[in-house]
Amino acid sequence: MTDTVDTNSETGVPDIETMRETVNRLLDPDAVPETLPPAASELGTLTLQLRGHLDLLMPEVEQAAGKLARNSVPRYCALACLGEARQKLAAEPSLALGGDLAYARRLARVLNALCDHRQRPADAARTARCGS
Repeated sequence: MTDTVDTNSETGVPDIETMRETVNRLLDPDAVPETLPPAASELGTLTLQLRGHLDLLMPEVEQAAGKLARNSVPRYCALACLGEARQKLAAEPSLALGGDLAYARRLARVLNALCDHRQRPADAARTARCGS
C-alpha cells in the first residue's frame, strides 16, 4: 500500500477514487461478514491515511460549499458534515477492545460522505450521511 497517493499529480485535486478505495477497505468487511478486519499494523496505516485524506479533502468541500446558495440545504449539509469530520479527527479511539477499528470506521464513513459532497455538492445532501 502506498502512503502518498492523495492527489491527482497533474491537477492537484484530491483523488476521490483513491480515497474511496481506502474507505472500502474498512467498510466492505461490514458487507461481507466472513471478511476479516485489517490486521493491527495495517489498521494503523489505514487510520493515518484516512486522517490525511480528510485533511486534504475538507478545505475542498468547504470551498465547494461556499459556492452554494447561502440558505441551501446542500450547503448546510456539507457544512454539518465538515463539523462532524472535525469532531471525529479531534476524538481519540476508545481503549476498549475493537476501539481502534471502530474509530477508523467512523473516519471512513465521514470521509465517504465528504467525497459525496465534493463530487456532487448539490446532490450530496439527499444521498450522503455525514459520517454516522
